Amino acid sequence: QVQLVESGGGLVQPGGSLRLSCAASKSIFSIRTMGWYRQAPGEQRELVATITSGGVTIYADSVKGRFTISRVNAETTVFLQMNNLKPEDTAVYYCNVYRGDGMDYWGKGTLVTVSS
Repeated sequence: QVQLVESGGGLVQPGGSLRLSCAASKSIFSIRTMGWYRQAPGEQRELVATITSGGVTIYADSVKGRFTISRVNAETTVFLQMNNLKPEDTAVYYCNVYRGDGMDYWGKGTLVTVSS
């Protein structure tokens, strides 16, 4: 059973930065995309950013210019560098791996709180 483990969440002041990491417990083959989603209290889970094995990225409009997604293909590891954080970025952030055969993997989430 493959597990995705996120780390790097925490409490940060507005304007601050955090770097989230996600690593798989075992290698995952035929990955189509790796990405980050988030869910704020009372809200639906939403896409933050994804990256393909070829390095093509997609970002939510709300994080463009502030967040950067990157990955290490050989290690099934994905990162999310978050700069200029805002209170509205407060959420539980989930790592996702999507395989070409339609299999989805999710982490348990890491909490990011942006508050002064």
